Amino acid sequence: MLEIFNKILKLGLTLCCVAVLTGCSGGRGNLPPAPFVPANEGPGESYLIGPLDQLNIFVWRSPELSVSITVRPDGRISIPLINDLAATGKTPSELGTDIENILSDFIATPTVAIMVQSFVGPFSQQVRVVGEAGSPQAIPYRANMTLLDVMIQVGGLTEFAAGNRATLVRFEDGKQKEYNLNIESLIKDGDIDANVKILPGDVLIIPESFL
Repeated sequence: MLEIFNKILKLGLTLCCVAVLTGCSGGRGNLPPAPFVPANEGPGESYLIGPLDQLNIFVWRSPELSVSITVRPDGRISIPLINDLAATGKTPSELGTDIENILSDFIATPTVAIMVQSFVGPFSQQVRVVGEAGSPQAIPYRANMTLLDVMIQVGGLTEFAAGNRATLVRFEDGKQKEYNLNIESLIKDGDIDANVKILPGDVLIIPESFL
């Protein structure tokens, strides 16, 4: 019985070594620290509307056409005089122009303003956090977002997290690339060099500690 146990133990250690070597040979890189963002810097990329976003649509001088709606899960909206219109993937300005073009068949020179009341964003603009985070979730990307911003929003690490073995998965030039993250050093040790820039579509994977 002891001999069988020893064989199982050796096999387990061998598999662990193979896994570690495989991970090391995957070519995970390191990201540079996030640059300092001045307080007066603009918001960056225009926001893209996504499913379940709450929109306030205001049609000037036409209160009967002004509505507050939620983008349907299929990415489309329905408002007075417009039964079905694609909204996902457009900026508020682009969607407003589309509505103006359609309403011009019914009213003279319509002017439409759209405000995003609450936002989720399309999947391509979300940042997903899985594994040993306090609250794993998909969160909307915000301009100039950093790793620290993400970790604050998901409630930090769990007590079982191996934060310094975390991985960031990112698509660049049509290819999937992986980068090392030192989340534990950032949160617990205050290592500001571990704070990296986050981009839309990033996936953060936080593994569980072996211990």
